[in-house]
Amino acid sequence: MPTRAGFVALIGEPNAGKSTLLNRTVGAKVSIVTHKVQTTRARIRGVAMEGDSQLVFVDTPGLFRPRRRLDRAMVAAAWTGAADADVVVLLIEAHRGLTEGVQAILDGLQDRTDGRKVALAINKIDRVEAPVLLKLTEDMNAAFGFERTFMISAEKGHGVDDLRAWLATEVPEGPWLYPEDQIADLPMRMIAAEMTREKLTLRLHQELPYQLTVETESWEARKDGSARIDQVIYVARDGHKGIILGKGGETIKAVSKAAREEITEFVGHKVHLFLQVKVRPGWLDEAERYSEMGLDFRDGA
Repeated sequence: MPTRAGFVALIGEPNAGKSTLLNRTVGAKVSIVTHKVQTTRARIRGVAMEGDSQLVFVDTPGLFRPRRRLDRAMVAAAWTGAADADVVVLLIEAHRGLTEGVQAILDGLQDRTDGRKVALAINKIDRVEAPVLLKLTEDMNAAFGFERTFMISAEKGHGVDDLRAWLATEVPEGPWLYPEDQIADLPMRMIAAEMTREKLTLRLHQELPYQLTVETESWEARKDGSARIDQVIYVARDGHKGIILGKGGETIKAVSKAAREEITEFVGHKVHLFLQVKVRPGWLDEAERYSEMGLDFRDGA
C-alpha cells in the first residue's frame, strides 16, 4: 500500500470545538482547550497516524469579526491555514446551527478553497434532537457543496474515527512528513507556554486572558533527568499583575502547580516551573511577541 500524507485544516467559529477535536484525533493534548473563546492563537499542528496515512492537523484560531491587531493576525492565520491545507474540515456546533458567523465562513470558503475538498463536521450532536440535526445538515449542504458531512462529539469521541478514516483516504499519496512518533511540530517551549496560558485563562475572567501572553525564556535539562523551565507572563497593565499574582500569591501558585503537572505528564519527566509576571504596556504591538505565538505581525495591520 502506498503511504499518504497531507495537511488537514480545522476551521470554524471560536469555541466550536476545534482544539478538542484535534486533541481527540491526535490522542494527546497539543492544543489549548478552555471554555473561553478565541484561545487558540498559533496554527498548532498535531500529527495523527491512520493506517498508512499521516494526517497533519492545523488547528486554526476561530474565525470571528476582528477588532484589534492581535485579532486580525489570528483571523489571517486561520484563513492561511485553510488555504495551505489539502483538506478542510468546517466544524460547527449542532445547537447553534447556521449562525451569521458560520455564513461568513461559508462565504469566505467559496473564495479561498480553490478546488480543495471541504468536509462538514457537526459537533456537540448530543445537544439536539435528530430532526434538528437532519434539518441543519440539509441547510448547510444547500449553502455549500461539502464533500461529506460527519456527525460528531469531539468531547466524547462519537464519529471521530469515521472522520479520521475518511481523511486518511483523501490526503495525497506521498512520503510521511514527520517521524511516526512525533505528535506536534511546535517546539516544546511553545507547547509549555500554551499550557501555562491555558491555566491562566481558566482561572481569570473577562478580558484579561486576551491581554496576556506567556513565553518560555529558558529550558534547562538537569543531571537527574528533570528540567528547569522559566516562563514570563507578559501583561499590559500594572493592575493585571496583581490579579495574576492573587491574594498572597495564591493565583500564581495554583496556576504554576497545574501547569507544572500538565507539562510533566506531557514530557514524561519531572519539571521545575518558575513563573514571573512582567508589565509590558505595548506587548500587543510588538512584532517579537507575535513571532513567539506563531503569528505574522504584518497580518494585524
